[in-house]
Amino acid sequence: MQPKKLLMATSMSALVYLLGCAGTQVAGDVQAGRNALYTGRPRDAVSYLIRAAEADPEYKTPYRFPVGVFTYLGRAYYETGRDEEARKALEKAVSLDKDDPLAHLYLGLTLLRTGDRDRGRKEIEGGLKGIHETLEYIASNNYHGIFWDPARMIRSDIERTLAGKLDDSQLAVAAQRIGSEVEEEIYKARRDESEGHRGGGDSGGN
Repeated sequence: MQPKKLLMATSMSALVYLLGCAGTQVAGDVQAGRNALYTGRPRDAVSYLIRAAEADPEYKTPYRFPVGVFTYLGRAYYETGRDEEARKALEKAVSLDKDDPLAHLYLGLTLLRTGDRDRGRKEIEGGLKGIHETLEYIASNNYHGIFWDPARMIRSDIERTLAGKLDDSQLAVAAQRIGSEVEEEIYKARRDESEGHRGGGDSGGN
């Protein structure tokens, strides 16, 4: 190989390696942020998720129920009471992916808490409908669907919430509960797919 071509090939290999390392770092920070949220440490989550969002604003978790990094960052801000930062992060999440239902859900919660009642309720209800539709779509897959909300507990909770005449406080409590249920379901479903649980046999696989 000619020296010039060898140099170009070496440079490309180095670039691919660096990009791979950067992607691994972002995924690790998002996972650390998710773990912090899951274990009730939203302040720790903010630090991890800020770094991930700065490195790759369009990063989404590579799961059957994908969630954007700004959605997780907005949720972390929301759970620490930093409503202005939460609103900005969640509006960014929605602008990047209008079909991210958790972004709409937590944006609605943030707006509701800061007094924007009409838009807040609209965003929450849209987020709940989006979660329901996403779970229905995943559950319709004969191969993977058995692992996701198999007893329809989350979807039933959403249906009751949307059908109920809830005041703002009741709606906020229900929305936060469902948001937590969805995150827990992501953990459970991914685990059970890899282990072949919830349906028995060899139906799993991730």
